[in-house]
Amino acid sequence: MSLRRVEGGTELPVRAIPGASRNEIGGVREGALLIKVTSQPERGKANQAITRVLATTLGVRKSQVSLSRGDRNREKTFLIGGVEPEALRERLRTLVVEDGEGR
Repeated sequence: MSLRRVEGGTELPVRAIPGASRNEIGGVREGALLIKVTSQPERGKANQAITRVLATTLGVRKSQVSLSRGDRNREKTFLIGGVEPEALRERLRTLVVEDGEGR
């Protein structure tokens, strides 16, 4: 997965799947973390749901997760504030390995 260190944290590529049956990490596809959310992509609801899933899954505060790029696209980039790429990569590796395809 292509994580990028930036000022303030790490950028994480995400592929959004709105309208899913539940909120979960669906693994890694084409270098991006696949995140499924039940919310529909209207008025930012899916983006808010992805922010909550990331914060909960990564064990960070919701205020540390912000959308950098892709507000209206399935391909998004989130900034995880205050987290180094190595630490984020290790946490994601643990999640994906433990659950096979992810949560």
